[in-house]
Amino acid sequence: MRLAGLSRQIALSMATMAFCVTVLVVVTGFSFYYVAMTYWPVHFETPGWKMTMPEWVWLLSSTMAGLALSVAMGLRLARRILVPLNSVAESIRRVAQGDLDARAAAGDRSLREAAALADDFNALADQLQRMTKEQTFWNAAIAHELRTPVTVLRGRLQGLAEGVFTPDESQFRRLLVQVEGLAQLIEDLWVISLAESGHLDIELRDTDLGAEVRAVVEVFEDALLAAGQQAVLDLDGQMARCDPVRIRQALLALLDNARRYASPGAIRIQTRLSDGQCLLRVEDEGPGIAEELAPHVFEAFWRADGARQRGKGGSGLGLAVVAAIALAHGGEARCSRVGGGSRFELVWPQPE
Repeated sequence: MRLAGLSRQIALSMATMAFCVTVLVVVTGFSFYYVAMTYWPVHFETPGWKMTMPEWVWLLSSTMAGLALSVAMGLRLARRILVPLNSVAESIRRVAQGDLDARAAAGDRSLREAAALADDFNALADQLQRMTKEQTFWNAAIAHELRTPVTVLRGRLQGLAEGVFTPDESQFRRLLVQVEGLAQLIEDLWVISLAESGHLDIELRDTDLGAEVRAVVEVFEDALLAAGQQAVLDLDGQMARCDPVRIRQALLALLDNARRYASPGAIRIQTRLSDGQCLLRVEDEGPGIAEELAPHVFEAFWRADGARQRGKGGSGLGLAVVAAIALAHGGEARCSRVGGGSRFELVWPQPE
């Protein structure tokens, strides 16, 4: 068996201890008999197995010295082992009391197993702290997103109940818009939660992706035209393996993102099936996303400063839903800056 880490240190310490005790006994034995035979020969003239008093003194002294040496080496090794273990135990107690900043000290790195235990605990504490911060952020973000439509609904309903507003068709349509916004927010949260827990089920089947894209664009075309945008289609006629419901949901999120943030102009929608992969691309003419911000656009509740300033940032969940759907298909969502505009892509594998 190859010794490494803690087992190696224990074996080395035991071997060193045995060697030192052996050397101690041999050296003190030779020294004792040399001195005894030189200065007290009378005590050793009579042969026999009976030990003399000086021999008893030497034996006890050697034994006590060997025990002291063994205890000292054992305490030194125990201290090296217990430093990371006690640090982990103390940090666990602090975390249990709510101190998520607690971290364990690895101590002597030559004790690999003990150092690895401290490192693993620190990694666990980091993950727990990150999840706690994310949970706090999500709670605050969800409350923020729900507050506006709920406040509007409450105000409108209170106005209707008190006779401030006339209960006509326009009032009911305003209420319906707020309810639809809440329903969309709940749907997005549900999709993201299922995706993060690994339970977002998709129903894969052979789908005419071009037909699905045309259907979505037809529904959303009026909203694009109102924003001064026009959909330009470049569709591959091949069949793709996907969940058409989820792909339509992702495309709607991408088009809604373009409607909110892209400049008036063409919105190019492209599909391709090649090299065992299916591609759905949405590209606008600007103003584009800065390269350093592109990796963050698919994070839930993330908005660039420009989106916040424009006052129409949406819930911040649309692109996170796109990433979740892409991941559920075994693919990925990508964002890049092309020319003066932004390019969003969904890529997922196709069976041979």
